[in-house]
Amino acid sequence: MTAPPTPPPVCVLLAGLPGSGKTTLSRALAAQGFLRLCPDEEMFRRHGVYGVDFPRGTFPTLERPVLEEMAAELRMHLQAGHNVVMDHGFWTPEDRARWQSIAVEAGALPVLVYLEASHEELWSRISKRNAQHEANPNAIYFAESDLTRYRTRFIPPQADEPHIVYAGDPASVLTALADGARP
Repeated sequence: MTAPPTPPPVCVLLAGLPGSGKTTLSRALAAQGFLRLCPDEEMFRRHGVYGVDFPRGTFPTLERPVLEEMAAELRMHLQAGHNVVMDHGFWTPEDRARWQSIAVEAGALPVLVYLEASHEELWSRISKRNAQHEANPNAIYFAESDLTRYRTRFIPPQADEPHIVYAGDPASVLTALADGARP
């Protein structure tokens, strides 16, 4: 008798603006056995705090090699059969499609989770993080005008882009994943 096939690993991609709860959710998934990859933490480790330790406007150039290394690390973990959560914003459909392709090519099932939040909620959380930016690897120090600008660049997942909407309770995502629910 043959053993039942092993389900493919899951790759959770979090789509949301700064302050939407990505790190909280990714840490909850990590506590349940997911490997957590976070480009912002690697940026902090290498370069310090955005707008404080390195000039504003250089983030995309400095982040590019970090993302390429994270893509290779993601492939490796997924090919080894590990579930992974990417603590990153994935602001555009093209960016999300690229990372979903990486997951599929590595033999994983990509699951997109959208973390929706109002401007007021985001700014409240970011303000608190700004006050702790020197000690927080996820704190990218920025102003409310930056958040307003970021909102113009962020494209939420639409109906034609399968996703789970996160409402602030990590257990709901964990339950959906455990139940085999797919967006």
